[in-house]
Amino acid sequence: MNVHVMSEHKLSSVAPLKPYNAEKKDVELILVKEHNGVQYTSSSVAGSRTCPRTSSSADREDRETWGKKLDFLLSVIGFAVDLANVWRFPYLCYKNGGGAFLIPYIMFLFIAGMPLFYMELALGQYNREGAATVWKICPVFKGVGYTVIIIALYVGFYYNVIIAWSLYYLFSSFTSELPWQHCNNTWNSPLCKDPKLINGSSLLGNASYAKYKRTPAAEFYEREVLHFHESQGIHDLKEPRWQLTLCLVVVVFILYFSLWKGVKSSGKVVYITATMPYIVLLVLLIRGITLPGALNGIRAYLHIDLKKLNSPEVWIEAATQIFYSLGAGFGVLIAFASYNKFENNCYRDAILTSTINCVTSFFSGFAIFSVLGYMAHEHGVSIKEVATEGAGLVFIIYPEAISTLPGSTFFAIFFFIMLLTLGIDSSMGGMEAVITGLTDDFKILRRNRKLFTFVTAFGTFLVALLCITKGGIYVFTLLDTYAAGTSILFGVLVEAVGVSWFYGVDRFSEDIERMMGFKPGLYWRLCWKFVSPVFLLVVVIASILTTRELKYDNYIFPYWANLVGWGIAMSSMMFVPLYAIYKFLSLPGTFKQRIAYCITPEHEHHLVAEGNVRQFKHWAALSSVPGEQ
Repeated sequence: MNVHVMSEHKLSSVAPLKPYNAEKKDVELILVKEHNGVQYTSSSVAGSRTCPRTSSSADREDRETWGKKLDFLLSVIGFAVDLANVWRFPYLCYKNGGGAFLIPYIMFLFIAGMPLFYMELALGQYNREGAATVWKICPVFKGVGYTVIIIALYVGFYYNVIIAWSLYYLFSSFTSELPWQHCNNTWNSPLCKDPKLINGSSLLGNASYAKYKRTPAAEFYEREVLHFHESQGIHDLKEPRWQLTLCLVVVVFILYFSLWKGVKSSGKVVYITATMPYIVLLVLLIRGITLPGALNGIRAYLHIDLKKLNSPEVWIEAATQIFYSLGAGFGVLIAFASYNKFENNCYRDAILTSTINCVTSFFSGFAIFSVLGYMAHEHGVSIKEVATEGAGLVFIIYPEAISTLPGSTFFAIFFFIMLLTLGIDSSMGGMEAVITGLTDDFKILRRNRKLFTFVTAFGTFLVALLCITKGGIYVFTLLDTYAAGTSILFGVLVEAVGVSWFYGVDRFSEDIERMMGFKPGLYWRLCWKFVSPVFLLVVVIASILTTRELKYDNYIFPYWANLVGWGIAMSSMMFVPLYAIYKFLSLPGTFKQRIAYCITPEHEHHLVAEGNVRQFKHWAALSSVPGEQ
């Protein structure tokens, strides 16, 4: 690297003589360095460590930063550790070979999960921009920024509903007798059966205990909370449930007042929302392992069946789980990292937070399966009869198990507080990605951040009302399947290709070196350039090929509902090609010059007119293994 000292200034002034111990004036050095046509500045006060700054970063000196480093770490952990860590990973691990499932899971963590996590943190921190404007590094890819922002918004439409359900359960738990303990409630059907009378699978008919719909807990969820038995299908939504509407209002207000002042406010909320789940999980685990049958549940969770690894489905589910678990691609990590100090060690942050997330998933399995073992013991059935995932686990099976324990009210309150906090900080992350991404792109929104935050929160509330109607579970299932399925995988694939192959791994590595003083190792550069894009491409193809007919329990969605679902998915993905076409057509010059402008960082556009396009000169090198420069 050639460093040219363009100017050196000393701060001086003429002043009356002062005593010999007067305050000493520090000397500020301003260096303008040049590397391959890219200028960036480095300034320091004499006696302090020199910290390189890009010219783009210097323009954003007024950008808000996290109050403390811990605010950032807890925010990232709180976003990544969500409901899926509790209601999906333990069941996937059990179903796909127990301990054997950890082999593909950990492998995909190292070759794709961590590299993508690290890439997004570094990308956001270096450029100090949200998911859309960060693509000033390669303007033609700005559409993928809008894609992930739209997806994050879509997820907020239905994810907040889960939090509202948790809040409803929490309110319902403040009784001496939990309402899902017996069949004597107004919402119970004549077919409701006391769980104490169920002993052995022969009494369940063709259904497993986890799918049996006549227990008090199942009827509380389906008939009292959802009321979906009053709907004929997605075409018959009816009116919103007023109780859930009030819960949703509370959730939206919590989100608004957590986010309205930016990271200064959200960074404090996560001290509660990110730490509470660990306290509750520990309490539930300690109680769970003391129950009869708990060890059988844990053995089932940890059993090793290597034959399962012969199934491609196991590898696909491991790849999909590690991707969704870490939360790359939603624009959240880019948004959070953009508020870091320029010299922050995001490499260490990526390793720490992604590891904590995966360890949490594994740890939660002990708390879940100790209770499932207890349920199997109580009803005289096998573990597979009670094992399930998703809403059926956290809103039916687990609450029923809690209701049979001494002090059930206490444990129920604790459990639903955990679900509430797991959901809140993840929803905060998604909404912050939307707010940061758009306020960085449109200055008028930045000047009115509080109003825009309210509009965003209120907008998610209005759409979420569809999910809390009496047929809302069908809308929820549709959004859950299509809003962030194939579309988010596609978005991250384009993002990885844009950074690694168009902006360039070597240049990206230089950016990281300017922040932290060292380049990423060969392992990271290989993953970014080859392994992660191939991994994402395979997962995208698998996601499309394994798409099944949309259904909820025994209800099969009509054909038009599937078309609506794919329309939702395509509505976010279309921003990638549409913006690329718009960008190309809006630029001046010849065909080749337009291409050059599209793939050249904005601050280097003056070089395009001179014919000095780095991407063209080094295009052949893009197919080689990235090495040290």
